[in-house]
Amino acid sequence: MTATRSRDIGQLIKSLRGQLEISQEKLAAKLGVTFSTVNRWENGKVQPSPLAIKQIQKLLVDLGPAGQRLHDEFFGK
Repeated sequence: MTATRSRDIGQLIKSLRGQLEISQEKLAAKLGVTFSTVNRWENGKVQPSPLAIKQIQKLLVDLGPAGQRLHDEFFGK
């Protein structure tokens, strides 16, 4: 499953970072991508790969109820 628009992904990444209280650099390190990749995701310039989407979904699940709400908002139930 993927979020419907680049801007949605950008908002999801920002919200996820807010929940984790980490910078773009730290999220990039967690996902094994570069800072500029995370920055482009947040700015809606590119979509994450299917593998990155799966990693993002795992981070959301690991957050518990707050992550589940974000997951449901962006990916559906």
